[in-house]
Amino acid sequence: MNFAYLGLEVMQIAVKAGDAIMEVYGGTADFAVEQKADLTPITLADRMADKIISEGLTALNPQWPVISEESELPPYEERRHWPYCWIVDPLDGTKEFIRRNGDFTVNIAAVQGQEAVFGLIYAPVTGECFYAAKGQGAYETHPEGQRQLRCSPFREQDAGLRILISRSHLNTETEDFIRRYEAPVLVPKGSALKFGLLARGQADVYPRPGRTGEWDTAAGQVILEEAGGRVLDFQTQKPLRYNKEDTLNPFFIAYGNLQP
Repeated sequence: MNFAYLGLEVMQIAVKAGDAIMEVYGGTADFAVEQKADLTPITLADRMADKIISEGLTALNPQWPVISEESELPPYEERRHWPYCWIVDPLDGTKEFIRRNGDFTVNIAAVQGQEAVFGLIYAPVTGECFYAAKGQGAYETHPEGQRQLRCSPFREQDAGLRILISRSHLNTETEDFIRRYEAPVLVPKGSALKFGLLARGQADVYPRPGRTGEWDTAAGQVILEEAGGRVLDFQTQKPLRYNKEDTLNPFFIAYGNLQP
């Protein structure tokens, strides 16, 4: 798979979806906020971006099915035989979008078997785009240019570590986890932008003992791993896997360049 070509094409799809999101975000019309069965919100922007991305990825590679947060999930007996698929969150950070704080992204990942091998995170408000392919490094593009991403090295006993916390999902388990660190600096951030900060070296640890879906992490995991970091199951300490029977993630922790 030519990931250099793939990345350019997927970036164009993400930007197109981002433009549609920004039309809703910057408009005066109602976001048309509804509530899904899992009690999470969905807006007109989610639906518009989902359509653009699903159609764009299918046109790019008709052989790869698309798993999207906003689309019906095919049965696992069908999915388990897919050699490749896309995993998409057309608007990650819907709550942040509704609050108009800018912390939302478009997430697109390619999965081989159960391993994420390509990931792209696009931030429509700033135009920043993080992307990576397995074995080929992680990069960021922004209006001023492009650069390779590298995580900051640290040790868990270091004081003043920068701990990422969710703007919308801080819970007791996260607070208990943070207490193990000495004088931590809390960094609130919404959506998959947290993976971008880790990959840039602007944060060190992101604990998430809470509910997330595969579409929330697949793209970020590739980017972070290629920048020198890790995304691990809280219990097993193994990397997260995708296109599972249950598309909910286990509780996880993401690290920058953690040193022994």
